[in-house]
Amino acid sequence: MSWSAKQYVAFEDERTRPARDLLAAIPATDARSVIDIGCGPGNSTELLVERFANASVRGLDSSTDMIEAARKRLPQVQFDTADIDTWNESGPFDVIFANAVLQWLPDHGTLLPALVSKLAPGGCLAIQMPDNLNEPSHRLMREVAADGPWVGKLAGAEGQRTEMESASGYYSMLRPHCSRVDVWRTTYHHPLAGGASGVVEWFKGSGLRPFLDPLDEAERTQYLKQYQAAIERAYPRLDDDSVLLPFPRLFIVATR
Repeated sequence: MSWSAKQYVAFEDERTRPARDLLAAIPATDARSVIDIGCGPGNSTELLVERFANASVRGLDSSTDMIEAARKRLPQVQFDTADIDTWNESGPFDVIFANAVLQWLPDHGTLLPALVSKLAPGGCLAIQMPDNLNEPSHRLMREVAADGPWVGKLAGAEGQRTEMESASGYYSMLRPHCSRVDVWRTTYHHPLAGGASGVVEWFKGSGLRPFLDPLDEAERTQYLKQYQAAIERAYPRLDDDSVLLPFPRLFIVATR
């Protein structure tokens, strides 16, 4: 699956806000080793550099486009291209930060405890994941995918995102490995200019990627036309010509 740093940062303020909220929930610590897994274009890494001024802060991401953008943004920080599910560094890390990335990876029951094992005693695993698979924005992606000449090409698109556990499921998953687990869910309501087209532009940088990447240019244009028409019905345009996009997200701060 391809990622575009330029498309992703089109909504940088909105995408960075959950990272700020996640960072604020990490207990005060004199961290020395901090890593941002799934760092994207470096917007979340920049927050970590500011918060942990005395730490060695690094970032990793599977997308070379994202890593190139991150290196331009923070040339003093080490960024590496790597897949999280095969990442084999043992640490120990004082903070492992995972903002809006683990929803793309399977088997959280194995992955999350494995990440905790890389923490130093008292270290924190901080996770934020979009929890919007049942929102109209994502339900409509699947419905459009199932209703067009692209059905065969998009047969596996839905499975790119992992079905998330409940808050209690993640708590139970992590508590045997941690001294403290804090879990909460927040729904942001983002005002997006341009009506339905603003919603489409937002998700072209994230959730739509598995549905757009397999299509040729003509198919992609037609898919987006049908998707935008459905979005217009699901998200009414407001008086100021914007759309208010509800966006639920799940947060976890687990302390070893």
